[in-house]
This record gives sequence, C-alpha cells and structure tokens, in this order.
Amino acid sequence: MNPNTLLVIVTAGVSILAFQNREILNKLLMYPYIMVRQNQWYRAVTHAFIHADWMHLIFNMIALWSFGSFVFNSLGHMTPFPVLHFFIMYFGAILFSSISDVVKHRNNQHYASLGASGAVSAVIFFSILLNPWTLIYVFFIPCPGIVFGVLYLVYSNYMSKKGGDIINHDAHFYGSVFGMLYPLFVEPDIYKVFFYELLHPKF
Repeated sequence: MNPNTLLVIVTAGVSILAFQNREILNKLLMYPYIMVRQNQWYRAVTHAFIHADWMHLIFNMIALWSFGSFVFNSLGHMTPFPVLHFFIMYFGAILFSSISDVVKHRNNQHYASLGASGAVSAVIFFSILLNPWTLIYVFFIPCPGIVFGVLYLVYSNYMSKKGGDIINHDAHFYGSVFGMLYPLFVEPDIYKVFFYELLHPKF
C-alpha cells in the first residue's frame, strides 16, 4: 500500500471518529496555549488527523490521494527509500507548518487549529516542483501548477497578515514552502529538473 493511501485511510478514520466524539476532537486539536503550558507537544502532529467538517476532510484527502501518488512514484526514481522519505516529508511539513501557530498564539487561550492542510500543501508543491506545468483544477478551472503555486503563496501570505477568518493560512504557506525545500535533501539537483521543465512547457 502506498504511504499516501495509508495516510488517507488513517486520517479519514480518525476524523470521522472525532466528528462523532467531541472529547477525541479536543484531545487532538492544536492548542498552542495548552501545548506550551502543559507540554502537550503531541498536538503539533495529532491536529493533522482531524478536520472541521466533511468538506474539509474530503477536499484534503482527495488532494493527498491525487498528488501523493505522483510524489511517491517520483520518489521511487529518486531514492531507494521512497516510503521513508514520503513520511518524513509529510510529518515534517506538519511540524514545520505548526511552528508559526505555536509562536504567534502561545498566549492566546482561545486559539485552536486542526486539519492536514499544511502537509497536503507540501505534497502539492512537491508535485509542482517536479512538474510545474501540470494542470491543477481550481473549482473545475484548469490552471498550470506553477501559476497556481505562485498565486497560492501570495494569497496565503496576504490572508495570513490580514486575518479575520478561521482558515489557517500560515499552515498553507509554510507547508508549501516545506514541500519546495524538502526535495533538496532527497536530490540536491532537483532544481535543475525544475528549471528545465519550467523552460520547456508541455501543453
């Protein structure tokens, strides 16, 4: 079984349990205030296995399943340990995308976060790095991956600074950045491939 498929199954299962049991949800949420004061650092990982509602869960899992298969297969050509690297990338993105939340909201008793968006963003951007001209469908509208990636980063950064909604834009932004940086640890010359693909679009 591919690691992305396993993650989809586990995340869907835990999320559905949390939908039905508020106690499970509260134990897995990322609460920076509690994490810092009660050393509940496990929440930096567990929050990625629960979601706000069905649409949140379905969107993230479809994205993970779709892009994760391509990333995993690509890792198979880059390293003899594709499963290990996929899990390191995924969980590394969860942790990396959580740092900003913990720092910014460590004194906020009312802030909490959940969802796999940071890790899923990393998978999507890893995919864009490998194939920048692949078409990504945004509300059924096709958009080249590289164009989507730039717009996504700009939007996430802007909305993070603006605030005013319940979406964790910081997780989206930092997860995406991690997804672009991690491939360097797997294959240092990966950006040569990226620039070649970028300069030779395939439509």
